[in-house]
Amino acid sequence: ETTYEKKAEKFLKTLEEKYPELKIKSYEVFGNKENADLLLKLFESCEKGKQIRVPAIFIGEEVIIGYSSDSTTGVQIEDQVLECLKNGCQDPLEKLEECEPKKQEDEQFIEVPFFGKIDLSKLSLPVLTVTLAALDGLNPCAMWVLLFLIALLINAGSRKRMWLIGGTFILASGIVYFFLLTAWLNFFLVISYVNLTRVIIGIFALAVGAWQIKEFATFRSGVCKVVEGKPGVRERLKNGLQNHAERLVASPVNFGIVIGIIILALGVNLVEFFYSAGLPATFTRILTLNSLSSFNYYFYLLLYTIIFMLDDLIIFSLAALTLSKIGVTEKYNYWATLIGGLLMIAFGLLLVFRPELLMFG
Repeated sequence: ETTYEKKAEKFLKTLEEKYPELKIKSYEVFGNKENADLLLKLFESCEKGKQIRVPAIFIGEEVIIGYSSDSTTGVQIEDQVLECLKNGCQDPLEKLEECEPKKQEDEQFIEVPFFGKIDLSKLSLPVLTVTLAALDGLNPCAMWVLLFLIALLINAGSRKRMWLIGGTFILASGIVYFFLLTAWLNFFLVISYVNLTRVIIGIFALAVGAWQIKEFATFRSGVCKVVEGKPGVRERLKNGLQNHAERLVASPVNFGIVIGIIILALGVNLVEFFYSAGLPATFTRILTLNSLSSFNYYFYLLLYTIIFMLDDLIIFSLAALTLSKIGVTEKYNYWATLIGGLLMIAFGLLLVFRPELLMFG
């Protein structure tokens, strides 16, 4: 709370004591998403836009922004209060309810290629979480190190060693990914009251979706498409991580190898996260559009992480039980690229033009 806010709060208490018929409602916006959203709606109500700052004092149809002193801003506030007490004025919150568009009673549908019409009014946040996490996890380019590890461990011929190294890698990867999602979430929660961030993420999702459609249209043989010519930064990092994985598999089993696997998981997830951040960024921004408790925010992050890691766990378990290599087919990669691109474009459009359809409950 700033000095200006403290001065304003003190003056308003004095004013409330002076005029018993005056009702003052105070809302803390920092650290409270619901109140921050309410502040944004009050500024935008009835298309009356102003620069958003605090303290902001809404009296009838007027808003007084900032607070200098009792003799300047205080007098301005008291004059407006006296005007309302004399002639009457509408409660700003009641005015807000009138200005907000009424919820459509008709079901909201979007047309998704290959899936047909989807009723967004019946789509729940858990379903959205599972869908996006599954799509994120099924990205074949994010599995490269796991498949590489499986191949190395099968050649080593030890099922016990395979479970130790592979299991530790999957567990560490899940924990790292959860913390990366947490970083995205907290970033968006801090700036969630700024509408521009929603639009930026929407445009980012559209760009990622368009890129994936382009990849689909120009698809070539190979599980992961790599630009021909001189290796890029990502490929050099991947080569370094693969070399690290080879050394780990060849090392004797001890505490040091566990630390090495955790470092490998951290490196892999950081590389892939920054090169394929479209879905997690879109998901966490959608999450902040919904007024949830802290527990529910982290519950959905945990659910997303579990679903994201599920395909890795299944592939690894099958490989460990059968001691045979399991990979992904070109056909799978081909269609996963298309579906991912279409969904990214759909969610990008919704974030930019119809964000209310992504607010559940």
